[in-house]
Amino acid sequence: MPLGDQLVLEKYFSEKNIYYCINCAAYTFVDKAEEEKKLAFEINSHAVRDLARTCKKYKTQLIHISTDYVFNGNSKTTYTEFDKSDPVNVYGQSKLQGENFALENNPRTIIIRTSWLYSSYGKNFVKTMIRLMNEKESIQVVNDQVGSPTYAADLAKAIIKIIEENELPKPGIYHYCNKGIISWYDFANAIKQILKSDCKINPITTVDFPTAAKRPVNSGLNTTKIEKQFGITIPGWNESLVKCMEKIMKSPDSYRE
Repeated sequence: MPLGDQLVLEKYFSEKNIYYCINCAAYTFVDKAEEEKKLAFEINSHAVRDLARTCKKYKTQLIHISTDYVFNGNSKTTYTEFDKSDPVNVYGQSKLQGENFALENNPRTIIIRTSWLYSSYGKNFVKTMIRLMNEKESIQVVNDQVGSPTYAADLAKAIIKIIEENELPKPGIYHYCNKGIISWYDFANAIKQILKSDCKINPITTVDFPTAAKRPVNSGLNTTKIEKQFGITIPGWNESLVKCMEKIMKSPDSYRE
């Protein structure tokens, strides 16, 4: 982090009485990270290190959002917090280093890995699918990569619960995603069904859809630890998708962002 930015950060923390800092900032352009490696590491790693140091100095608990992409995707089961991380792309590497820096520089850090995030805001898979299904007669979606779609609002509620119901939340790494493991193709079909679209969805393989960055084949996360530690009940991905799409469809222009 540039000295000027660090000074601004220090000034802000010194003027406020901050108990928790939730870091949602990240470089998330997975493919572009392959060519913008330096920028990805500056945002996902070095900035996290400086934020963790500042939080430690001012006795603030850092809650840092990380990703399923810290794993290589070769597991036959869902990943636990104790499984070895082995990212297959620059984005995942930068996020993993950010995790390590956060824990090294602030022992009170809580890291929450999540997967396939979407919401009614910004750009994401759900809004892209809605737009494409309204514009095209047919689309192609990868059918051999699986994971758990996660509604950002559910993740936010879980974080609030952790803060409100625990005076000193236990630090460490946790996994949070909506219940259920599906492919991107399955996810697209669920969106189509809710949308009542006539668009034809054709399943394709990863080989058929080459990208700059390699993706993990299986990025399913085991959420047992966070459920037991903080008493969190996690909704299924399908019910959360309905809630999100209802919100999106109330503002049709939102999926054209």
